[in-house]
Amino acid sequence: MTATRVETRDPRRSMIAAALLGIGAMAAVDEVVFHQLLAWHHFFDWSTPAFGLFSDGLLHAAELIIFALGFFMILDIRGRQALAPRSAWAGFLLGAGGFQIFDGIIDHKVLRLHQIRYGVDNLLIYDVVWNAAGVILIALGLLLARRSSGEGARAGRP
Repeated sequence: MTATRVETRDPRRSMIAAALLGIGAMAAVDEVVFHQLLAWHHFFDWSTPAFGLFSDGLLHAAELIIFALGFFMILDIRGRQALAPRSAWAGFLLGAGGFQIFDGIIDHKVLRLHQIRYGVDNLLIYDVVWNAAGVILIALGLLLARRSSGEGARAGRP
C-alpha cells in the first residue's frame, strides 16, 4: 500500500516571498537602467556626483539583500512543496508595482531625493508614465491574487 503525502500550499508566504523578489527586481531595473545606463539621476541627487554614485551603491546593496531574502524564502517554500504559483506571481507583480509607486511618489515627489530625469521641458509626462507603470503592475497583481484565492487548498502528492 502506498501512502499519499498531503501538502498544503502556502499562498500567503508564497506572495510575501515573491513580493520581495518583485521589489528587488524592480529596484535593480531602476538602478541599472535609469541610474547607470541612461544616467538620468542618482538615488540621492542633492549632493556631489561622487555622493550620488555612493547612494546608488547603497540602493544596489539593498536591492540585492531584498532579492536574496525573497529568493531563499521561495527556495524554502518550494522545498516544503508549499509554493502557490499564482499567489507567488501576484506577489511579484505587487512588489514590483509597489516599488515603482513608492519610488515615484515618495522618493520623487515627497522626499525629492531625485527626479526621473533632469533637463527636460515636461517632467509631468515622465512622472505619469512612471507611476502608471506601477499602477498597471499593481492592478495585474491584484487581479492575479483574486484569481488565486483557492490556491491554499490541500493538494495530494503521490
